Amino acid sequence: MHYFQYNARDMLGKAKRGKVQADNRSEALEKLQAQQLIVFKLRELNRTLNKELSFGKRVKKKEFIIFLRQLSTLIEAGVSLVEATGLLQEQTKDKFLKETLKVVRTDLVEGVRFSDSVEKHPKIFPELFVNMIRAGEASGELDDVLNKMAVYYEKQYDMRQKVITAMSYPVLVAFVAIGICVALLVVVFPQFTGMFASMDAELPAYTAFVLSLSEGMQKYWYLGIVFLLLCAVLYRVIISKPEGKLFIDKVRLRIPVLGSFYQKAILARMTRTMSSLLESSVPILDTLQISSRILQNKVMEQVIQDCYETIEKGDSLAKPMEAHWAFPPMITQMIRVGEKSGSLDSLLHRAADFYEQELDYAAERLKAMLEPILILILSAMVGSIVTAVVIPMFSMYENLQ
Repeated sequence: MHYFQYNARDMLGKAKRGKVQADNRSEALEKLQAQQLIVFKLRELNRTLNKELSFGKRVKKKEFIIFLRQLSTLIEAGVSLVEATGLLQEQTKDKFLKETLKVVRTDLVEGVRFSDSVEKHPKIFPELFVNMIRAGEASGELDDVLNKMAVYYEKQYDMRQKVITAMSYPVLVAFVAIGICVALLVVVFPQFTGMFASMDAELPAYTAFVLSLSEGMQKYWYLGIVFLLLCAVLYRVIISKPEGKLFIDKVRLRIPVLGSFYQKAILARMTRTMSSLLESSVPILDTLQISSRILQNKVMEQVIQDCYETIEKGDSLAKPMEAHWAFPPMITQMIRVGEKSGSLDSLLHRAADFYEQELDYAAERLKAMLEPILILILSAMVGSIVTAVVIPMFSMYENLQ
């Protein structure tokens, strides 16, 4: 996307100046002409110097949700969009959001539609939000759409926090286990090296192996860092390619226990997004396009793209899902019933509620299941190193007797 600065006049002759986001100059002109503006000057802004890009800064999810909830409340209370944006600009603590709302308010004062204004700031306002706002403006139900968006992003935030909480526990235990083992091998185990050297008896094979591992880690510790860096670089290279990203996402869905949890999180996000868009009268094809881009999983994204092609041919939306292992029968059945009854948005809403509840249960089950397993693994790792010290000590004790 490129940014273009324009000078124009509206049908009443009032001067207009601002920025528009488009893929090229022709698209920028079309967008401005659609707003009934007569353009006198249009130039592309330097991407590096363009303030709207702000060098990759983003607003925190929580700040964005607070902004949405407050904006929805103000609009429902009868406050105009210009006044509401001005009030929120003054009270928000996020510097980047404050600067952006200032630009949005200026656009609104100059007669730019809210959807066109927020579209210029993709780092703050997601594509889903922009399309929902556009649908709300077309239907005259902007206040209702803003409320739905506030609820939607609150649910997405809560779901994301649940996933992070569920996954952080095993990751933390894994790091602790690795840290303890490294400390035992590098700090504790070498203390017994002198004692082992003084023994006339040959060390057991297992103790000799652990001893060589300890010495290797002390001498070549930097190789471990190099290995981790290479793994990180390799991972980045793999996911940078479509085939690699597809492979990684497929593996994530196939992992025992964790894969099912990950699948439920994606299905909850998909159904919630689709139901929100359809309830706001967004066309089904646009709904599928937007939904596929927010799934963050190439496997399911491809299926949604297949659904897009299926709908274009006049076939059922559920057909590609039924043929794919990543979509459970329940979701495909609900979609089929929704298509036949004309209540697809309502059934997707119920499906979203179901999978969000399932995600709660899955998070609890995952924690309950992983806790004893991880403790056993940690105990086994520490015990195996301690055993390497104890075995030769028993041998030494037997020799003394």
